[in-house]
Amino acid sequence: MTPDAPKALTKTIQLSEMLTREIAAGRYPDGTRLPTERQMAENLGVAVGTLRRALSILEERGLLRRVQGSGNYIRVQPEIESMYEFFRLELLDGGGAPTADVLSVHRMEKVARIPNIGAGPFAHCIRRIRYLDRIPVEVEEIWLDGRFIEHIDRGDLQDSLYSYYKETLNVIIGSVTDKIGVCKVPSWAPSEFGLEAGTPCGLVERIGYDLSGEPVEFSQNWFNQNVCRYTNRLGKRQAS
Repeated sequence: MTPDAPKALTKTIQLSEMLTREIAAGRYPDGTRLPTERQMAENLGVAVGTLRRALSILEERGLLRRVQGSGNYIRVQPEIESMYEFFRLELLDGGGAPTADVLSVHRMEKVARIPNIGAGPFAHCIRRIRYLDRIPVEVEEIWLDGRFIEHIDRGDLQDSLYSYYKETLNVIIGSVTDKIGVCKVPSWAPSEFGLEAGTPCGLVERIGYDLSGEPVEFSQNWFNQNVCRYTNRLGKRQAS
């Protein structure tokens, strides 16, 4: 299998999502004063305009307070909105910008090990390898119920599958159920993953539900516990 890079998110979105995950991981404590925009853009290797647009997204999410003449300050929230809010792997020291390569996409009959994700007999099986800051951390096998689309091209997928579901299929994943365990690396995992087939590793089995609570997706996610960890932060929104 030759990996395909999914459609890349814009630089602005990539940067805003990276910073959001860094805030959630505690790399930017509440009240942190950020460097000047010019210095921060230089450190991140992006244009100042791109950084400003990304910071505007953080401000809309309530994660940034801009003080005229003083600078930009982090505001940590109990719950943080993000297109990766359900992606719960982080590097060992926290955070990491998610990307993915698609290994294969096939429409096929559902297999017995898949829980109920719809009445139809077919599903799309998507295999990917995922990265954090370009470090391979996980291989995934995702089964999406076949009722939503007849064919999926590898080149149509995005780094964020849930964004693809929403924008292309009008399917919104509103909640998930995760089961965490230990399993062996599957035989199809590429050598780039860093663990050989049959090696014990962490496993997340997930059922994804749409906004009506109906199961539409099932995935098995084998992760390398030597480079990442599963993190699920719980909190309540403050009353306004």
